Amino acid sequence: MKDEFLEHLLATIKSKKSENPEKSYTAKLQQSDISETLKKIEEEAFEVIDAVKLKNKSNIVHEVADLWFHCLVLLAKKNLTVEDITNELKNRQGISGIEEKLNRVKK
Repeated sequence: MKDEFLEHLLATIKSKKSENPEKSYTAKLQQSDISETLKKIEEEAFEVIDAVKLKNKSNIVHEVADLWFHCLVLLAKKNLTVEDITNELKNRQGISGIEEKLNRVKK
C-alpha cells in the first residue's frame, strides 16, 4: 500500500525544481548542490535529538517533520520514491536489525 500523502508531497517537491528559488524554499533546495541538502538533513537530525532530550513532544513532531521533509528533498534529487523506502522497510520486516546490518556489510 502506497502512502498517498508522502507520494503527493514528494511529487510537489519535484515539481518545484523549475520554480523561482527566491520565492520557494523547496525550489532553492531542489536547485542547490546535494551537499546543501545533506547539511539540512544533518541539522534537522540534531534538532530531533535536542527535542527528544528536552522531552518536548510537540517539538519532536515538528523536528521529525522537518527531517522527513528534507529526506524527501533528497529522494527527489536522487530520483527515488517513497515506495523505494517502504519496500526496503518491508523487506527488512521479520529480520533482526543485527542480522540485516550484517547482511548489508557483506554486500
